[in-house]
Amino acid sequence: MQQRRIVQRVLVALLIGILVAVGVNEGSFFFLKSAAGRAPRTIELVIPAGSAEKVAQGQSNPALPENMVFVVGDTLTVKNEDSADHKLGPLFIPAGTSASLTLSQANNYAYECSFQPGRYLGLDVREPVTWATRLYGIFFAGIPLGSLLALYSFILWPLTPAEKKPVPA
Repeated sequence: MQQRRIVQRVLVALLIGILVAVGVNEGSFFFLKSAAGRAPRTIELVIPAGSAEKVAQGQSNPALPENMVFVVGDTLTVKNEDSADHKLGPLFIPAGTSASLTLSQANNYAYECSFQPGRYLGLDVREPVTWATRLYGIFFAGIPLGSLLALYSFILWPLTPAEKKPVPA
């Protein structure tokens, strides 16, 4: 009987720990939406006409970001609508054409870029956040929390030995 009470208390504490971890994990995922919380896709970056002249004058083009966030598997397609040829890292994009770059590894890249005044474009490639990643986070936090709750419950509310009932004669 005593062993059953111990098992019940531990299971309840583990359940509470996992429920708290679900709340914290999913709450933070909801409020801190990340660009990595999506499936890979194709993202188009358009170099507008007149970009080469603006860069030559040291001006930035508000239509072009200085840093971009991607997930592994994304494809960056750069479309050059400018009259000048441009370069982005390994891509050479002649005027009026487009080129694509598949981002296959998580990393922070700083590519040489001819259409930015600073001459570089930052690409932050992250691992995608999947359901498996989220479940891992829940159990990675919930099981230790539940174990600690079980341990503290035995300290705060110790089990008392069950009274033995007299056996009728």
